[in-house]
Amino acid sequence: MPEFYATGRHLPTANGWTWIVDGWALFTRAPGIWVGITALYIVISFAVGSIPLLGMLASPVLNVVFTAGLMLGCRALDQGGPLTIEHLFAGFQQRLGTLLAVGALYLGALLVATLIAGFAVGFKVYGIISAGPVEAGAILELVLLGALFVLIWLALILPVVMAVWFAPALVVFRHLGALEAMKASFAGCLRNVVPFLIYGLVLLVPSVLATIPFALGWLVLGPLVVASIYTSYKDIYTS
Repeated sequence: MPEFYATGRHLPTANGWTWIVDGWALFTRAPGIWVGITALYIVISFAVGSIPLLGMLASPVLNVVFTAGLMLGCRALDQGGPLTIEHLFAGFQQRLGTLLAVGALYLGALLVATLIAGFAVGFKVYGIISAGPVEAGAILELVLLGALFVLIWLALILPVVMAVWFAPALVVFRHLGALEAMKASFAGCLRNVVPFLIYGLVLLVPSVLATIPFALGWLVLGPLVVASIYTSYKDIYTS
């Protein structure tokens, strides 16, 4: 296996913008189907999430499988074929066991990160609440502790996201195992931190705007992000 399959290639800064441009090109080839897939995904996500506890645990795992299917759909579009609603479920038919393993590792990492962040601030929060009536100064301290929890959680979760970002594509396209795919995904993201910084900054404002009108903008921005994952995967892991 060529070395860059396992580590990803180091790319110029401007490629972070190119991934978005190429992703938009994939979206415009089948905008109606993309919006339909996104709407169906949202409905499924709400349905799964409404199941107490089980839905919360199943969502990260299912997201990995759905992403793998959409990567296959992106490749079909990229090669001149059609994108179909069925692509959303294609991950259930290709290397499902490995994708579920990636999802399980992802879920486990999310839970561990949440527990660590919770323990970091939880005892202090409990001490404030159990001390009696919460005064104005204590309320401010609780707000600051809440912000600290978020910062700790984000710091812990960033490497997890890096490990999962390309993992579905690496599983279905390169037939890597779960741990191999996650290691390769992390390596590819780490070697391209600067292009990803540009990528994130460019998408920041559209993300805010897409959320304002009842999040309807995500019917377009969501497919763009998915397509840009595929275009960045191609750029980093293929010759």
